[in-house]
Amino acid sequence: MTFKALQATKNGNTISANLVEMEETDLMAGDVTVKIDYSTVNYKDGMALSGRAPIIQSFPLVAGIDFAGSVESSSHPGIEVGDKVVANSWGLSQSHHGGYAQKARVSGEWLVKIPDALSTKDAMAIGTAGYTAMLCVLALEQGGITPDRGDILVTGANGGVGSVAIALLSSLGYRVVASTGRLDEADYLRELGAAEIIDRHTLSEPGAPVGAERWAGAVDSVGSATLANVLAQTRYRGVVTACGLAQGLDLPSTVLPFILRNVTLAGIDSVNAPQAVRIEAWSRIARDLDLKKLFRTTKVIGLPDVPAIAALILEGKVQGRTVVDVNAAADNRLS
Repeated sequence: MTFKALQATKNGNTISANLVEMEETDLMAGDVTVKIDYSTVNYKDGMALSGRAPIIQSFPLVAGIDFAGSVESSSHPGIEVGDKVVANSWGLSQSHHGGYAQKARVSGEWLVKIPDALSTKDAMAIGTAGYTAMLCVLALEQGGITPDRGDILVTGANGGVGSVAIALLSSLGYRVVASTGRLDEADYLRELGAAEIIDRHTLSEPGAPVGAERWAGAVDSVGSATLANVLAQTRYRGVVTACGLAQGLDLPSTVLPFILRNVTLAGIDSVNAPQAVRIEAWSRIARDLDLKKLFRTTKVIGLPDVPAIAALILEGKVQGRTVVDVNAAADNRLS
């Protein structure tokens, strides 16, 4: 039986994504077959489909770094037919067919059972961005950053990671400062739970090695000079989580924040995180995230719409979360 998929191909240096019909025999190796309901469009998906980063390692390949759906068949211990499951990263859209399809076959080690409180659509409204945001929150907690320690800065606040991080942190009682280049969308960030909005340009230019202490912790998805300035303005024994590189992969900083203020820089890897960490993250998301806030920032599109949205996300023109209904037609509002 055939199914639809968005397949990435490469001609020279140009990557194209086209809707194709595939057979189950085209699926890759794995001990679990999943009927996919939803995927998402993340910043990494934009990087992959644009070729801006060498994320897709072999062509042709079904793109999409995450998906949620129901198990059709399984020989993996502990995963049964009918289970609702989510997959984030691993080799998806790199060396293995990803989530922009109506079916996937993967290793059961890549799957997490979706908590009962969440649907498959909820799971992809959260997606890899939300799961990454939760990993950042866990790292802040593990570093001893409690709400009474002071403000938490969130950079790239209008993006997927930033939006969910604000919603999570505010629901946990933290006072959140949101950094954005889209000040006209301040009301949106306040609806998510941000108490204060600052212009990203105050952080994006080269600054002093250390500055006035402003926040107890931070969730940074931007990198480069922004991350350097975040570190320079973090309070004594603060924790900064780094999970992205929207501005760049360099870090023009010094050791001063670390040796003068005992600041911790916690790297966040969502791709190869151990299964126990993933399960904890999804369990905490189901408990701590206000889904009503999330749904106000979520748009649903079809597979044909993905390339256009993937391009826009790299330009910083996508607000909140974009869910891909792999069984739906194109969203005519995008044309």
